Amino acid sequence: MVSFEMNDRKKIGLGLTGFGIFFTFLGVIFLFDKGLLAMGNILFLSGVALTIGLKSTLQFFTKPQNYKGTISFGAGFFFVVIGWPILGMILESYGFIILFSGFWPTLAVFLQRIPVLGWVFQQPFVRSLFDRYRGKRVPV
Repeated sequence: MVSFEMNDRKKIGLGLTGFGIFFTFLGVIFLFDKGLLAMGNILFLSGVALTIGLKSTLQFFTKPQNYKGTISFGAGFFFVVIGWPILGMILESYGFIILFSGFWPTLAVFLQRIPVLGWVFQQPFVRSLFDRYRGKRVPV
């Protein structure tokens, strides 16, 4: 059983992560606005660091099996900052998928426990999609 103890630091981290995703979404909607995309990246990374801790974040990004995703995500961030947002977002998206693909099952459990939204994620069709991918988690 996974414990979701939420202290203030984790709550702030999840909020920053959510704002980072929101700003990134706005940056894509507004035709790859590099300012919004860069702000989204900074908020997302700081939110992840606050949620799981700085040491765990550094260990996660520097694991040998995560090098490909880390380099891709970092190069994408660099290209967004220097003004090539489309190429940067392509690289970041690839890196994000490589880095965080092992967290989808944990995210599914978390989404199912949110008070209002959890009802949607507990519906039989959605739950069957989550259950299909839950068994494919790669051990860390």
